[in-house]
Amino acid sequence: MAVPQVLTAIETLNYRVTVGDVAAQSGLGLAVAQQELLNLAIATGGDLQVAESGDVAYVFAPNFRQVLQQNVWRERLREQLRGVWRWLFWLIRISFGLLLIVAIAIVVLGILAAWLALQSSKNSDSDSRSEGRSSRSGGGGPVFVPQYIFLGDPWGPWYPDYYQRRSRPAQKSEMGFLEGVFSFLFGDGDPNADLETERYRAIASVIYANGGAVTAEQLTPYLDDDGEAAVLPVLVKFNGFPEVSEQGDIAYRFPELQTVATYRQLQTTPPYLTAKTWTFSRAGSGNIGLAVGLGCFYLIGALILGGLLGEIAAQGIAVGAFLQFVSGAYGLLLGYAILFLTVPAVRYLVLQTLVNPPLIRRNQERAARAEAVRSPSPELRQKLAFARQLAADPNVVSTQNLAYTTETDLLDQAIEP
Repeated sequence: MAVPQVLTAIETLNYRVTVGDVAAQSGLGLAVAQQELLNLAIATGGDLQVAESGDVAYVFAPNFRQVLQQNVWRERLREQLRGVWRWLFWLIRISFGLLLIVAIAIVVLGILAAWLALQSSKNSDSDSRSEGRSSRSGGGGPVFVPQYIFLGDPWGPWYPDYYQRRSRPAQKSEMGFLEGVFSFLFGDGDPNADLETERYRAIASVIYANGGAVTAEQLTPYLDDDGEAAVLPVLVKFNGFPEVSEQGDIAYRFPELQTVATYRQLQTTPPYLTAKTWTFSRAGSGNIGLAVGLGCFYLIGALILGGLLGEIAAQGIAVGAFLQFVSGAYGLLLGYAILFLTVPAVRYLVLQTLVNPPLIRRNQERAARAEAVRSPSPELRQKLAFARQLAADPNVVSTQNLAYTTETDLLDQAIEP
């Protein structure tokens, strides 16, 4: 939440202020005032106006307090919904997994019980005819028992943080059948869960490699948008500030990223940030095939069971409590069989049509912005030259030039030659 004195100062100064204005009006330090103004500009959609002298003014809408409050509540609600969804999704996974095992067992046993009930009814009509039919029946209907349900880690999918536990990419052969079923139904979690960390690690490396001074064009290959406004979150995160040349070019300085304990070797930084596309499943093709086969077997079994129950009802055969329960729950059993196959199909379509295309498009846009930096236009070449003028070598806090350290008493340090 923003500092109240800053909000009041902005309103008192008619919504267009400088850092000095806010510091003088609120009594806050310049560094605090600048940081608060940057935060507010991001949170409320404020604008930055840079004069030819290099001075920066911040412009806010008259309703910026309401916008800020709405964003605060929206973020709180989003955090609460994330926690609720984590547990709700865990319950959904639990119920799907348990229902899969229980429902298949009920369907198989229901088919067997219904078939026996029909055979018993036929036997009561005619001993000779039923004897002939039973001899041709081969001694019973088909009973299928699913195997390999608990290959792999049988308990892993039941944890609420299952996707966090599987954040390390696993080899397809490591995933057992039950895990493969969960992967087939629900996927393997967000592949870009660490994207923000990667984003700002790359940005910090770029700033460090360019002497602490960069242009917006050098940063936007790692951001989702382009333009000067897209750099605001970076300024807030790394305490940067804009500088303006005599020609009106804007560069951004980050002095604190140039203060290091020792010289660091430059890390290899990708030219632009690449978000991973969502894969349908990391389960092996064998496990996916078995999951599909199991779903088809379950659906066919449910349809066979429905036919047998319909025949029993048509003949008015009295059945026991188990078949009465199966008959009452048949709609749920059939519905789950349909969901077992339709949920992955819908998820696949959503990934291919709604989720992955925006990721691919943003990757292409970032790649194009990176290419523009590699082959700069005359205007951009002028901005890059201005940024290089502001760059500086790293400020190393060497052990050879310390003025004070808590490792030694202050008096002892004062009398040392």
